Amino acid sequence: MNLFRRKTIDACLQDIANPETSLKKALGPWHLIALGIGAIIGAGIFASIGTAAAGDLLRPGAGPAIILSFILTAIACGFAALCYAEFAAMVPISGSAYTYSYATLGELIAWIIGWDLIIEYAVGNVAVAISWSGYFTQLLSGLGIRFPVWLATDLRRALASPEILAAAPHIGNVPIVCNLPAALIVLAITWILVIGIKESALFNSVMVLIKLITLGLFVAVGFFYVKPENWQPFMPNGWAGVQAGAAVVFFAYIGFDAVSTVAEECRNPAKDMPRGIIGSLIISTIIYIIVAVVLTGILPFSQLNVSEPLALALQKIGAHQSAGFVSLGAIISMTAVLLVFQLGQPRIFFSMARDGLLPPWCAKVHPKYRTPYVTTLITGFVVAFFSAFASIDEMVDLTNIGTLFAFVLVCVGILILRVREPNRLRPFKAPLFPWVPILGILSCFYLMMGLPQITWIRFGVWLAVGMIFYFAYGSRHSRLG
Repeated sequence: MNLFRRKTIDACLQDIANPETSLKKALGPWHLIALGIGAIIGAGIFASIGTAAAGDLLRPGAGPAIILSFILTAIACGFAALCYAEFAAMVPISGSAYTYSYATLGELIAWIIGWDLIIEYAVGNVAVAISWSGYFTQLLSGLGIRFPVWLATDLRRALASPEILAAAPHIGNVPIVCNLPAALIVLAITWILVIGIKESALFNSVMVLIKLITLGLFVAVGFFYVKPENWQPFMPNGWAGVQAGAAVVFFAYIGFDAVSTVAEECRNPAKDMPRGIIGSLIISTIIYIIVAVVLTGILPFSQLNVSEPLALALQKIGAHQSAGFVSLGAIISMTAVLLVFQLGQPRIFFSMARDGLLPPWCAKVHPKYRTPYVTTLITGFVVAFFSAFASIDEMVDLTNIGTLFAFVLVCVGILILRVREPNRLRPFKAPLFPWVPILGILSCFYLMMGLPQITWIRFGVWLAVGMIFYFAYGSRHSRLG
């Protein structure tokens, strides 16, 4: 039963009373909404929307019904967002779903969710960094600057391409290939995050403004080239295509939960955390639907399975300058995603270290900047390393299943805590209890069923590796133990 020992909410709140391990409170409601939008609107809307609409070898496409896929995913995320908002207002501590699970489901489940969130933030950031590098080198190419291909590629692609291997310098018989732009952008973001949370939030707000202008330009230019006949047939692969599309575009929604990781740095978490989580989700959903309507109206959905569907659509109608601006906006957009995800992962490690599940040096706070600098640096260097050599293939699916699993556990936690501690003060309560958390669980499982079988296998292997780490260190050094 020690595996399911719970850390009470009162004990969680006592952690932030220690000045040596507490974080600086500097964020207001608009900072939180901007952080949420910064994480949500990124690679998903600029890249995966095309795959979701056109389909690929593993799944059917949604076609113009990608609009329904966005709505379906928003509903599933909405249920989870309401549960996140209740927890974040009640337990304003870094750690997000990890902390919530520790207080409701016990230590073993908390470790599983903490380990699982590495997939969402760290592994997801590797995928975003690689995608960022692709947009960056394409933008340089459009400006007439040719970046060496062997310095902007992953090992798998290099080994499959004799041309890249021939162009790369060699040390003996070993070719030198890596994705340098991906690694450098991660290291730059890491430096910004070490300096301070307020500076990071300001930097993110500027990037959010630019990405909204970019999408606004796409809609304003593309609206006049919409052909209603491109919306027929609306559901070319029936509801199966809509479900498969929803499972893909879910990658466009992960990020609103990253707002909960900065609850400890929020000035008024009781009011501002629900506003930040729910507000960013609503705004992003409206933007997604408008962009999807225009995109599928400009081009037949079968032509959208490319890495830059928005830029392609503008190029097809002759708006080349606007297409270049959209490419630049995509780079800035994904930089914002990298910032928020790279902000979230260290704070989860930080919370796990305060609980003894990770070594105590992981809970150190910078004496000047009041940020969890040790875990920020470790996460930055690890993500930068894998971004330099890993392939983006199938990382999106792995990130999606990890995030959906986290959403399920948060909804379960709300059900348990409402029964176990009905009289606890809740500044924000998820409405229509118990239907909201129950529907959140069912809808997330529904989206998980749309993912390929190989993704489930990889996810199971990842959790098994996490169990080895827990029993080797975490269970032996837990503060509750």
